[in-house]
Amino acid sequence: MLPLTTPNLLTLIRIATVPILVALLTFPRPAPSAGAAAVFLVATITDFLDGYIARNYDSGSTAGKFLDPLADKLVVTAALIMLAGMPRMPRIPAWMVVVLVSREILVTGLRAVVAAEGRIIGAEELGKYKMVLQAMAVQGLLIHYTYFSIDFFAAGLFILWLALILSVWSGVDYFFIAYRLLAASERTQPIKRAVM
Repeated sequence: MLPLTTPNLLTLIRIATVPILVALLTFPRPAPSAGAAAVFLVATITDFLDGYIARNYDSGSTAGKFLDPLADKLVVTAALIMLAGMPRMPRIPAWMVVVLVSREILVTGLRAVVAAEGRIIGAEELGKYKMVLQAMAVQGLLIHYTYFSIDFFAAGLFILWLALILSVWSGVDYFFIAYRLLAASERTQPIKRAVM
């Protein structure tokens, strides 16, 4: 049962923004794009708030440690997939989305394997920086159009390249952390004798 703490409620709100984001991104026009950017900004703010409250008011939970990064992944991957498939130009290369989404799936899988051994991999610093860059990139890509002489698509794509590099780097880092934890867990398990 998920404890209904304030951080967990904020995380659930973030998950609830996903279908709204997807619905808005089915309309490739300036007004829905601005709406999608606003919804994504709300999701980003809830991400900051739930982490801040959990850390400073000791209201974090084990379930929250799993749910929070999962919510982040859902929001970002939903936005990226929709952006890659939108019939407007320019758009982000599909291969970048494949790399970014694949990394998220692999890291989630690694966390699940490690959790099955009774260990938890929390969010690492590299992963946090990656998430910040991704959020900035997606925000610009969602706005897409040029406002106040700022080409939001070009700015978003540039930041997405930085996020891609950090994403791959942090993914490799998670792999080695998981490997060390699993190796340590295997060493501490008692040797089972075969029954003759």
